[in-house]
Amino acid sequence: MTSILGISAFYHDSAAALIIDGKIISAAQEERFSRKKHDPRYPFNAIEFVLNNANLKLSQVDFIVFFEKPFLKFERLLETYLAFAPKGFGSFCMSMPIWLREKLFQKKFLFEKLKQHDENFDDINKIHFSEHHYSHAASAFYPSPFKDAIILTLDGVGEWATTTVAEGKNNEIKMLKEIHFPHSIGLLYSAFTYYTGFKVNSGEYKVMGLAPYGEPKYKNIIFKELIDLKEDGSFRLNMKYFNYATGLTMTNEKFSKLFGQKVRDPKKDLLTQFHMDIAASIQAVTEEIVLKLVISLSKENKSRNLCMAGGVALNCVANGKILKKKIFQNIWLQPAAGDAGGSLGAALAFWYQELGNKRFISTNNKDEMKGSYLGPSFNNDEVENSLKSIGAKYKKYEEKDLISLVANELKNEKTIGWFQGRMEFGPRALGARSIIADPRSDKMQKELNLKVKFRESFRPFAPSVLREDLNDWFELDCDSPYMLLVSDVKKNIQIPMREKDQKLFGIDKLNIKRSSIPAITHVDYSARIQTVHRETNPKYYSLIKKFKEITNCPVLVNTSFNVRGEPIVCSIEDAFKCFMGTNLDILVCENFILYKNEQNSKLIDNYKDKFKLD
Repeated sequence: MTSILGISAFYHDSAAALIIDGKIISAAQEERFSRKKHDPRYPFNAIEFVLNNANLKLSQVDFIVFFEKPFLKFERLLETYLAFAPKGFGSFCMSMPIWLREKLFQKKFLFEKLKQHDENFDDINKIHFSEHHYSHAASAFYPSPFKDAIILTLDGVGEWATTTVAEGKNNEIKMLKEIHFPHSIGLLYSAFTYYTGFKVNSGEYKVMGLAPYGEPKYKNIIFKELIDLKEDGSFRLNMKYFNYATGLTMTNEKFSKLFGQKVRDPKKDLLTQFHMDIAASIQAVTEEIVLKLVISLSKENKSRNLCMAGGVALNCVANGKILKKKIFQNIWLQPAAGDAGGSLGAALAFWYQELGNKRFISTNNKDEMKGSYLGPSFNNDEVENSLKSIGAKYKKYEEKDLISLVANELKNEKTIGWFQGRMEFGPRALGARSIIADPRSDKMQKELNLKVKFRESFRPFAPSVLREDLNDWFELDCDSPYMLLVSDVKKNIQIPMREKDQKLFGIDKLNIKRSSIPAITHVDYSARIQTVHRETNPKYYSLIKKFKEITNCPVLVNTSFNVRGEPIVCSIEDAFKCFMGTNLDILVCENFILYKNEQNSKLIDNYKDKFKLD
């Protein structure tokens, strides 16, 4: 038995993953345990979880692999500062002390941290390092159901690379080409995230959600001034508009002058039609870059399979367009596409590439991610003990009765916290730590955003749909278990906009009913789809099936179980606090159901202000 611990840390979304004999056993982000969103610190709690879950001590683990190479990253920082000198001296002075104290001598630093888990861990030579983009590529290819694939990794920056293309064949990955810092689609998108007043590294999906409310009026300016895009999808940024290479902000004064407005201050400035148009423009530009890249790769390579990872691979609108154009025959996207997934990729890369182990691909075309349900779970006894200690009022049901009861409560437009099985790995809630509701309600989107999630009203919600019913409701007919593909709702369930509705601007469009499942239909008739499969989540599957029996609708609203700025809930205590601090009606933890109106009002928490806005 060979066990490998993968670690990603020290930038954002620290995580740990464990594989045994090439099989993925568990993986989790540190933020879920520490309750600090995008926690970049050493993932002590995540490592503890993956070890305890496998009943292993750290000294029993055979190899430990970190997801990137610190020396290469340090080289990039030094060369960048030298290239831009004397600009960026302030940024240089801020970053160097932490590099010299911790990051440059990371092997020793990691060794000291790892000893905290097990005093018998004494072999520093068990620690190895992967490359950032190689870890991403491995996380995308090795768990995929393909014998061969082209692997595209797009993110902000690793050590030097920002965009890489690799070829995967059986157990080997070969890097083919790369684009280097400071030229980066991820950083370009983040620059616009910053400009529109959202937080870099966490607010990019808000820009994507805001885009359908605007028109891509600034697309031509972006292509003319900010980026030189070639026919094969390769690109260069015009660095005179950006500040991220050496400064403390993403954009500079020239950038603001180009678009005619200063950077939006989220504390003072409201979102306007201008910001919606800016969001639409950068989204359109990103889609064009990604499509050109993918078309070019399809022409250059024999493989008909595409795997993707890196933060930009979470842009599910762009992913949906790749799929729609049928550029590749098959696409597989790593659900933990960002840096967290690097922990898993680093471990898998070591198993296959360094140790040379054979790769076995399943014959049923299923991937190896186990639905991405790789985190902690709690049995009924553990749930009951936690609920008792909190002072909660609850009732226990047999599973069949519970499913029937919850389906009927959903039909009555109750909002429900659904806490079941193993927590998801990656940024999406997939029916294990979810808030669920009836998609047929035309008030549900606004209500969930403002009363439960405490966030902007424009933010869309995703549908969970039974896989076998997918094509009756959406313009999609392939698995999308990780909520990483966007497609339109079917024409026959759409409600066409009236002439007067089409003249509305921005957020005013939000209140127009667009389909028979309005709570998950975005303003452009699209939806970010999760297909639900009996094999990976039988309980959630049974619930949607029962809801379909009652309502003839095989779809539920599914959003992550948390409030704005909070990581997705991990423990029973997290779930109860979120339940009591929001306007959720019901909480379901394993076989227990809790009603808000039956709880002790003294347990109600001022939850809204506990987490920093993201």
